[in-house]
Amino acid sequence: MKTAGTVLLVEDNELNRNMMVRRLKRAGLDVLTADNGQQALDTMLSAQPSIVLMDMNLPIMDGWAASRRAKEDDNISHIPIIALTAHATEDHKAYALQAGCDDYATKPVDFPGLLVKIQKLMRS
Repeated sequence: MKTAGTVLLVEDNELNRNMMVRRLKRAGLDVLTADNGQQALDTMLSAQPSIVLMDMNLPIMDGWAASRRAKEDDNISHIPIIALTAHATEDHKAYALQAGCDDYATKPVDFPGLLVKIQKLMRS
């Protein structure tokens, strides 16, 4: 399943980040990375990625705050954000959606399912 576009992967765990970068590139995506919420916002503003995969537990600024701020900024509010979190409860999903995320995926990541979500959001 090949796709095209630029993904901003926001992940502070280096092993998780490297594994996801390899898999996303194999799926045909260009990948940018950030390891905290502030860096994510800066990269969203400068690079205008097609989509953001946002870990929610991040240093400096967490993914919840970064997602809220991104959706409040007219320059980047159009960029879809998929929350990535180890918290698999409906409450966490609702909280991510309230923070402005467009979708939600749990860790460990179901990669084929994540690719479907990425393609769906990049088409809309």
